Amino acid sequence: MAAPVGRPPMFETPELMQAAINTYLEANKDKPTLSGLALFLGFESRQSLYDYEEKPIFTYTIKRARLHLEVYYEEKLLTINSTGAIFALKNLGWKDKTEIDQTITEHKQLFKIGDKEFIL
Repeated sequence: MAAPVGRPPMFETPELMQAAINTYLEANKDKPTLSGLALFLGFESRQSLYDYEEKPIFTYTIKRARLHLEVYYEEKLLTINSTGAIFALKNLGWKDKTEIDQTITEHKQLFKIGDKEFIL
């Protein structure tokens, strides 16, 4: 049997992680942050949280935690000073512009009448 490679997982099951997430969200109802959540869960960076999200058994748990944070920031959009919430939501993938990608293909036809050429 090969020796284990890398650091042991922070959480063995999604249920254990969800319990920790719930504790963080309850304790930080008025000021939850993605970095704060990552720190509370014992990660050294937000990237570690994103890495856990790539593990199939933790995908739902992490996505749901991020959704809780988005709800918090979305509610902040209804306040007078929502600049920070807008910034946070953009970092969570929201966009405040619409991008349209158009491709136009031009077709030309060449007609010859006698010795004259016409392009349509």
